[in-house]
Amino acid sequence: MIKLAEKYGSKPAAELPLLFQRILQNTIRDYYRRQKVRNAWTTLFSSFAPKNEEAEYDPLDNLKDDENRSAPATPDESLQQSQVIALIEQALGKLPMRQREAFLLRYWEGLDTAETATAMGCTEGSVKTHCSRAAHALAVSLKEKGLELP
Repeated sequence: MIKLAEKYGSKPAAELPLLFQRILQNTIRDYYRRQKVRNAWTTLFSSFAPKNEEAEYDPLDNLKDDENRSAPATPDESLQQSQVIALIEQALGKLPMRQREAFLLRYWEGLDTAETATAMGCTEGSVKTHCSRAAHALAVSLKEKGLELP
């Protein structure tokens, strides 16, 4: 309610219910995304902890980087990566809104079909259809630009 009052107080009263619904949906999605990420990292790091040790434990002390993957990318790799990301963002921007939403929730945010359907307010079949169409459209768009992803 505070977000609605602060940012949209000057809007006509007829638009407020729709704006409130969208703000509420986005806030709920943000909350669950953050929880999912926090839970994933907590679970992953807790698996590194020794079973019988009571001393303070830092899981980062045990991680190895034999192939030096934590080293920054070379300038040419960095440029290439940023160009690929720009192409993907352009292609995503051309998708219809529902396809883009389904694709990002499923593949970027990592939600399963049921969670995506709940977040979008549609059926699981609709989510599958939107994702399939989005993936096909992205593949065609990127292929036209000379980029083929594995």
